[in-house]
Amino acid sequence: MRTSPDSDGFAPGLQAAPEVGDAVPLRLPAWLWSLLVLALGLALSYWTADRQRAGVEREQRVELRRLADESQTALVASLHACEMLLRSVQTVFLASEDVSATEFAHIYQALQPRSEFPSLQALAYARRTGEADFVTVMVEPATGNERIFGLSLAAQPANQAAALASRDSNQVAMSAPFRLLQTPTHAGNDGVTMRLPIYSSGPPPATLAARRARMRGSIAASFHVHRLIADALPPAAFERLHLVVDDVTGGRTRQLYVSPGKAPPAATAQDRSVRELHYGGRSWRVTMQPLRSLAAAVDWRESMLWPGLLASVLLALLVWSVATTRRRALELGWRMSHRYRESEQRFRTLNDLLPALVLLARVDDGRILYANEAARVRLGEHIEDGTALATLFEEESLRKRLAERDDDTPWNNVEAVLVSLGGDRFWATTSVAQVRVGDDQRMLMVASDISEQRQLTELLSYQASHDTLTELYNRREFERHVQRALHAVAHGAPACALLYIDLDQFKLINDTSGHLAGDQLLSQLALAMAEQLRGGDILARLGGDEFGILAHDARPEGALVLAERLRARIEGHIYVWEQRSYTISASVGVVMIDRGGMTLREVLSQADTACYMAKDHGRNRVHFFSEQDDETIRRRGEMEWANRLRWVIDEQRLLLDYQEVRPLQPRPQQDPHIELLLRLRDEDGRVVMPGAFLPAAERYGLIAQLDRWVVAEATAHFGQLHADGRTPGRCSLNLSGATLEDDSLADYVLGLIERHGVAPERLCFEITETEAVRNLPRAVRFFERVRAIGCQVSLDDFGAGMSSFGYLKNLPVDVIKIDGSFIRDLDNDPMSRSIVDAISEIGHQRGLDVVAEWVASDAIADILRQLGVDYGQGFALHRPEPVRYQRVLRGQPAR
Repeated sequence: MRTSPDSDGFAPGLQAAPEVGDAVPLRLPAWLWSLLVLALGLALSYWTADRQRAGVEREQRVELRRLADESQTALVASLHACEMLLRSVQTVFLASEDVSATEFAHIYQALQPRSEFPSLQALAYARRTGEADFVTVMVEPATGNERIFGLSLAAQPANQAAALASRDSNQVAMSAPFRLLQTPTHAGNDGVTMRLPIYSSGPPPATLAARRARMRGSIAASFHVHRLIADALPPAAFERLHLVVDDVTGGRTRQLYVSPGKAPPAATAQDRSVRELHYGGRSWRVTMQPLRSLAAAVDWRESMLWPGLLASVLLALLVWSVATTRRRALELGWRMSHRYRESEQRFRTLNDLLPALVLLARVDDGRILYANEAARVRLGEHIEDGTALATLFEEESLRKRLAERDDDTPWNNVEAVLVSLGGDRFWATTSVAQVRVGDDQRMLMVASDISEQRQLTELLSYQASHDTLTELYNRREFERHVQRALHAVAHGAPACALLYIDLDQFKLINDTSGHLAGDQLLSQLALAMAEQLRGGDILARLGGDEFGILAHDARPEGALVLAERLRARIEGHIYVWEQRSYTISASVGVVMIDRGGMTLREVLSQADTACYMAKDHGRNRVHFFSEQDDETIRRRGEMEWANRLRWVIDEQRLLLDYQEVRPLQPRPQQDPHIELLLRLRDEDGRVVMPGAFLPAAERYGLIAQLDRWVVAEATAHFGQLHADGRTPGRCSLNLSGATLEDDSLADYVLGLIERHGVAPERLCFEITETEAVRNLPRAVRFFERVRAIGCQVSLDDFGAGMSSFGYLKNLPVDVIKIDGSFIRDLDNDPMSRSIVDAISEIGHQRGLDVVAEWVASDAIADILRQLGVDYGQGFALHRPEPVRYQRVLRGQPAR
């Protein structure tokens, strides 16, 4: 018989007899079965705990890899943002070939780059000065960056190499790390620069040779590299990872960044993430490893070991085994699912924190599966509801390109107009790539909104090409249009006409009613002139009260009609300002652009000449330029000399000769008397006489500058003027009437005499009789000032005036120089002899020295001696010689 079983499933002390054919079970004690179950449970618990640890480690590794990817993406995005800053500045330089330091400062103030890039040290422009050298000429901000003004990049090889790399590639180039001049000497290689080239105007250079030839400068942004990297990394990276960034370009390792704090424990190769980042010609290696060992990632309170031990005990007791095992299996599944959901949520949270627009779409139909927070805000909350990625692009060609794109087609930083679900349009830089998510291929698009940068670039471009007052084209942009017209005409296009308009007496309005009134008038006239033009004609303000017009497809008669119509419109304009009315007129110069080979400088010079001719002929008229006109030829020659004279002083091409003024009457031995004569050395080294350039200097207001140069040179080298080294007893210096109009001339001359210690009685200032009479009050004031300290005054060309003898009563002079026209014919003209005799007699009665010029023969010298003339000057007595201190400059041996 069988008794009721107990808790072990067996009757105590009794055994059931096996039936025939049944296998005989293994007979083991109950405690042994419990021990076996317990051992099995312990083994299972340890195995489960080990799997749990391995699973947590895998999850941690996946999460750390995602964080590493995010850190790398953020670093690349920061570098691209720095590049966009440089390209914004590059656009201004490409739009304008003459960006001033003030405009550069305005660009920096408008961009405010340090608000976005705290690591930025300086934004600088270096002008090309040689084949491979550049000199920094503009820096912002100036405070803190004073040391890099005038810095040659040759002093910083890494910086120079980046400039040359950007020149050759026409892409952004980043330098090797080096110590910035603005940082302390112990800071090490703490900086990098990013550079972009600035080429001369024209289409982008397509070849390496063209890029090297046309490069005129380099834009650079210098950064503290440690801070640049630290600012770019997401905050979570500092909490979970230890990062080391090294520059490994060319096989040489230079450390750029190390995470702050203590170094983490040694990590296995599996836990360490090493990425290489290639940007701007440099290679950075980013090494990331967890701050804590993954082996200790599972807290002992969450370990499956202890529940496993408990489950083993319960299994050993055969009561709780099934229930406990099922419950714990469900809890384990729930925890694993919960952790997975948390991991996915962390991934979404990290993406939502990114400022860039991140979109994930299917490859086959382009339907968007995921959009981060920035994308949903900018493109629409329902962007994930089956919207096709291609529909976001406004341009049809980009839609087609995206639809036909394969995995090998590059799509990096493409600027495009995106359209949101609500119809909003904005500019963005887009990058598209195929990525693998699990077992599926997905299309990942990252976009950055650049609408503000585009608006700023367009605004800067407009300001660089337009006049702020009239909103017409400025001179720089007008010259670009003229240059294009010259090129077109040279290739067969119809002729054009250039009109140069200069308002007459505009300064009167500014002086009487103020500059605000003048500005208002210029704005009104700009509108009035624009009404007279055809659709394709170009109107520009060239500066001040000057305007330029480029009339396309014009014939000479049509150009004259247009110029006359504009002149009449300006003359008929009645300008009212504060109950006062003004009329104004304009002088118009017209030049035709009707043949190849003409240059911009030539055309503008011809137009300027024609306008001046219109003013010389009485103003308020039109003058058509003609190269065959004698007056035009003369005026152009004077204008050319005026332009050349502006540079001769700076280029040290002015020269001095001296000619002795020798006594004609017996006198005690004395130091030589000389007169300084001005010469000019042209670009080919030839010496030019003053008759060629002095008329231009007098007409265009440059004569006073030349006179001051002569006085300064004479006083500075007074003891080195004569060939034999003797100090002149009297040195005559010529002054023009225009020079006397400067009230500060006397102070200038007296200052030079005192500075160089010249004896005043050895200096004699000459002015022609005509000029002295024309500027009589000013001449008298100047003569009295210099004679008060001992200088002498000479009246040149005496006798050429109409009332010469009468002026001797009023002019405080010491010497009179008889005009050469009376001396030239002295040996055969009795009238000339009588005049010279009278001048000599009157001069001696006044106690003056009498000098005769143009003494060309010994016979004339003898007659002058007979007439009592004191001194003579001319080729018969002494030919001009270069002053002593300039002989080496003129290729003559020094004595």
